[in-house]
Amino acid sequence: MTAGPLVVLVGPMGSGKSTVGVLLAERLGAAYRDTDADIVAAEGREISDIFVEDGEEHFRALERAAVAAAVAEHEGVLALGGGAILDAGTRALLTGLPVAYLSMDVEEAVRRVGLNTARPLLAVNPRRQWRELMDARRHLYTEVARVVVTTDERTPEEVAQAVLDALELKDV
Repeated sequence: MTAGPLVVLVGPMGSGKSTVGVLLAERLGAAYRDTDADIVAAEGREISDIFVEDGEEHFRALERAAVAAAVAEHEGVLALGGGAILDAGTRALLTGLPVAYLSMDVEEAVRRVGLNTARPLLAVNPRRQWRELMDARRHLYTEVARVVVTTDERTPEEVAQAVLDALELKDV
């Protein structure tokens, strides 16, 4: 086995990266890691608090470091925060890795997360902001992804199976 994650999940907030990541890890008999959780643990505060108190630029620096460490150290299933792909260095780190982009449309995002204000980048007019975020990020998710798996109207189990099938991975 080569070093590096078995699967890296990218996609917008609410696409199911964490839920699907845990299911994939169970099916593959591997560990699960989430870079947002790594940041929260290291900082001792929620991401929304980091955004408010220190700004997005500071958060993105923490995120770059968390992703670099996780890609170098983790050999299981790895979920990245929704904006991690904004960084060119992060996108370069993902080159050649088994990256799955979990995609969804705005209606699915509303259904899943309600586009609530606990998401720091969606505090005002969440539907419009979600669309704008996706317009800015969709091509970056696609750029880093080996496969794209649509999550709309699928259960987490169905999405996990679709990722396994698309990446041609066998569960244990």
